[in-house]
Amino acid sequence: MKKKNELLLVFGQISESAIAAFSALRSNMVRTFLSTLGITIGIFCIIMVLSIVDSLEKNLQDSVDSLGKDVAIVEKWPWEFGPDYKWWQYMNRPNPTVDELKKLEEQITLGKGIALSINLPGAIVKYKSLNAENVSGMAVSQGYPDVRDFELDRGRFFTENESKNGEQVVLIGSSIAENLFPTINPLEREISVKGKKFRVIGVFKKEGESMIGNSMDNVFIIPVTTAASYVRLNSNMVNSRIQIKAKDGITVDRLENELKGVMRSIRKLRPNEEVDFAINKTTLLSKPLKGLFSVVSLGGWIIGLFAILVGGFGIANIMFVSVKERTQQIGIQKSLGAKNYFILIEFLVEAIVLCLVGGAIGLVSVYGITLAVKSALDLNLFLSSGNIITGILVSVSIGIVSGFIPAYTASKLDPVEAIRAK
Repeated sequence: MKKKNELLLVFGQISESAIAAFSALRSNMVRTFLSTLGITIGIFCIIMVLSIVDSLEKNLQDSVDSLGKDVAIVEKWPWEFGPDYKWWQYMNRPNPTVDELKKLEEQITLGKGIALSINLPGAIVKYKSLNAENVSGMAVSQGYPDVRDFELDRGRFFTENESKNGEQVVLIGSSIAENLFPTINPLEREISVKGKKFRVIGVFKKEGESMIGNSMDNVFIIPVTTAASYVRLNSNMVNSRIQIKAKDGITVDRLENELKGVMRSIRKLRPNEEVDFAINKTTLLSKPLKGLFSVVSLGGWIIGLFAILVGGFGIANIMFVSVKERTQQIGIQKSLGAKNYFILIEFLVEAIVLCLVGGAIGLVSVYGITLAVKSALDLNLFLSSGNIITGILVSVSIGIVSGFIPAYTASKLDPVEAIRAK
């Protein structure tokens, strides 16, 4: 019972201390502002950088996932860049072909989806008097939806017959649809690409900006057999790739090992011959960038902690001033029976409240900037609950560290000497 009463007293003391702390803050706003400024700047730096990094990482992961989860990609260019990148050798490698796609479909046992995609030269897409410029094009095989994640806002993908017969059908990105068909339904309308007429059968759902440039918003897609009628698909002027999705329960590494053997067999490479193809995985894109994000996060912490260190000294200084101003009050409290830990808690809570006020201002500033950037630049910048908790914990921690010595000093004052103090 006695312990319960003491616990209630402690909680009561904390609440009273918090109220007293807010009263002290309101009584001297200039001092409060100056003492919390360092904490505000520090929390702002740390949480702003963490929010940017988290947003970029999510954008990166979403972009990489859209390429297809558990997908291995056969092409001539490896994705491992560096000073030893032998681009002159890779440039002369043959592109994956439709024939190789058919052979892989027959021989691969660990894949459940396979497709060929070919990057087409950029073009201007026209509908009557309206133009969509700097548009990218792709020719893809029938299995493309099995290996690449995307959603259609309206319409459908090619049918098997449309793909086999090379019909003049096209799917367009949301940006193309907005430019060419601002007020009407684009489906079944005819657009023109380099003088060729195509019937629109589908519109991709808006994806937004992509960190790796694979957004479908400004892209049109036609069947590979259709593209073959006006583009040399085996030319080095176009880049093609074969994407294979692993079966459920099969790792991409296992699929990669099978692919290497099958591709060597298809291209009739001898055991001692170097491969003339690359097998890429989406992890090759995300790993280097995640390492960069870690460095940026560390930089944000270092800059922020320097600001917080300065702010912490400011909080400690203000708390020493507060102890000095309230020395007689402390003496009266102790003479009336207040225990040392009551005084300690009182000043410690005041220091924590100061830091929480500074941290809250920093968090609100970050939130305001994320909203402004999101609306102005259409970037998916956000303040996560995890970063809010981080900001609060850092604020509380610096409050405890900065306020402990002043609070401990106050708790150890002799009540008689404290009352006599002037």
